Amino acid sequence: MIKIELPDGKVIEITEGTTVKEIAASISRSLEKNAVGAIFNGEIIDTLTPISKDGKLKILTSKDPESLHILRHSAAHILAKAVKRIFGDENVKLAIGPSTEEGFYYDFDLTEPISEEDLEKIEAEMNKIIKEKEPFKREVVSREKALSLFKNDPYKTELIKELPDDEEITIYWLGDDFYDLCKGPHVENAGAVKAVKLLSVAGAYWRGDSKNKMLQRIYGTAFWKKSHLEEYLTRLEEAKKRDHRILGKQLDLFSIHDEAGPGLVFWHPNGAILRQTIEQWTEEEHRKRGYQRIYTPQLMKADLWKTSGHYNFYKENMFFVPVVEHDEEERLGNEEIPLTPKEIERATWYAVKPMNCPGHILVYKSQPRSYRDLPIRYFEFGTVHRYEKSGSLHGLLRVRGFTQDDGHIFCRPDQLKEEIQHVLDYVMELLSTFNLDYVINIGTKPEKYIGTDEQWEHATNSLIDALKEREFNYNIVEGDGAFYGPKIDIAVLDAIGRKWDGPTIQVDFNLPERFDIHYVDKDGEKKRPVLVHRAIMGSIERFIGLLIEHYAGLFPLWLAPTQVVIIPVSDKYLDYADKIYKILKEQKIRVKLDDESGKVGYKIRKAETQKIPYMVIVGQKEAESGTVSVRSKKEGDIGTLKLDEFINKLKSEIENKI
Repeated sequence: MIKIELPDGKVIEITEGTTVKEIAASISRSLEKNAVGAIFNGEIIDTLTPISKDGKLKILTSKDPESLHILRHSAAHILAKAVKRIFGDENVKLAIGPSTEEGFYYDFDLTEPISEEDLEKIEAEMNKIIKEKEPFKREVVSREKALSLFKNDPYKTELIKELPDDEEITIYWLGDDFYDLCKGPHVENAGAVKAVKLLSVAGAYWRGDSKNKMLQRIYGTAFWKKSHLEEYLTRLEEAKKRDHRILGKQLDLFSIHDEAGPGLVFWHPNGAILRQTIEQWTEEEHRKRGYQRIYTPQLMKADLWKTSGHYNFYKENMFFVPVVEHDEEERLGNEEIPLTPKEIERATWYAVKPMNCPGHILVYKSQPRSYRDLPIRYFEFGTVHRYEKSGSLHGLLRVRGFTQDDGHIFCRPDQLKEEIQHVLDYVMELLSTFNLDYVINIGTKPEKYIGTDEQWEHATNSLIDALKEREFNYNIVEGDGAFYGPKIDIAVLDAIGRKWDGPTIQVDFNLPERFDIHYVDKDGEKKRPVLVHRAIMGSIERFIGLLIEHYAGLFPLWLAPTQVVIIPVSDKYLDYADKIYKILKEQKIRVKLDDESGKVGYKIRKAETQKIPYMVIVGQKEAESGTVSVRSKKEGDIGTLKLDEFINKLKSEIENKI
């Protein structure tokens, strides 16, 4: 017999090997009918899974958000079976087909390419399989049988050979003619997948490695109810309208050029104004909160990153370059000016910084510190570079070069909780200023880490206590901490509810020790400070990408690159328009005068496309009365206003960040 703890704290005893379905039946008929899976000791499993050890069990129904993982993983298998039916077993080799936060995908190696037009017939075949209500069946197999079953599937064979010798190998059958290497979980039969939609097809390298074969990936999504699927598809259509890559081009904000390198952003004048406005506001807010701005180099010796630990834990994501010192110059090694073997032998290896923390630590270490000096708060608009696989790059949201509003707080242990709370307060002000929704997660100790268990426990409890005292809701994400300490990650939700990395707060007891930094305490003894890594926006590029989509390109007045455009109804009123232009310019309003020849209607449509918040249209009536006719992108036609009245309206909106 084994003991199972239920969510209400009740402990029941069951026979080893009892399935989730049988446990649900022992609790109630209703639960047996509605159970679609469970969470057992933190892992999502299906109703077919036997329980073989003590643990905590939460039985899931379709009302639980975690149940979508089971549904979508099942839909991926239905997709694989449909593709095999249509294209033939001999023409299809299966790779992997996981669920994702938004849906699912499956990677295929096919003898012929799949087009967008093929998705309709594949989806139709999936719906046939769903109507057949074929059961999913779990089977534990030996390594030998698994290798035999998948002898013609090189991708599955590779995965099987990598499994530890003591790991249980399972396959899932869908009906009697389809099986897949899989841990689960799955629904009981295909008929449970009520609402499924295939979305797109794309290329994907096996295991994300460009050295491997390019496979074909089909993306889809599934929901328990058709109404939920329809809502999601509506949100998806809305997201397309808000796509920051499309709007970035339309509004002339930024561009990315292959000839310069993937994932490297060029800010155009409009985008530069938007970014600079946010940075200026952020800098003012930092200074209010006692931060001192610093600058650190882009290129630093590789040995520094060995001291910090980044070299051992993060080097695959870093860019390195050998630097050879000459009598009067330094030369970077590249293909056009190759280094000789002797030069390589005496080269000093540098790294393009992927993070700002070692530089901030060196600034702290540059002079003696007293307990009276703490906390010391540094911040920097630090540009960093990290290697991201080309397939994962996505406009501004995932890049290789980006800037962080990065800060580091050096404090005494007794100041730690208060400093974390100050950062949380700042983050909440930021999110409320831009009216952004968010989710708070605490990442705990990962598999690879530095420091002692006691330090990790102290740091993690400091984060939890700070959140509890501010009465924030949060989730614990086991193993998601940085290698040097636990963290609070605040995921920002985009226009369709997807989560993106945003603000972060990380407690670090380790780097102060690795860099041997200290302060002199009141007892005259040297003590280690606690280091808090924090970014308020996170990546400025990603944050602006989210804002573009959040506002659908129609920024609030204080952020808009062009706040007002003046449109004279004919050239006869250019002088008056120019007068208004100069007055607004003197009032520090970002204003443009559309003095091009053309019809007023065309100029209005152009301003609409450029999403300029206000249009000022002037003609004879306005010139004679010294007024302006105002049209708002948000409010429509406002009517005729005195110029002072209009300026006051603009300044009020800018000051209040409306």
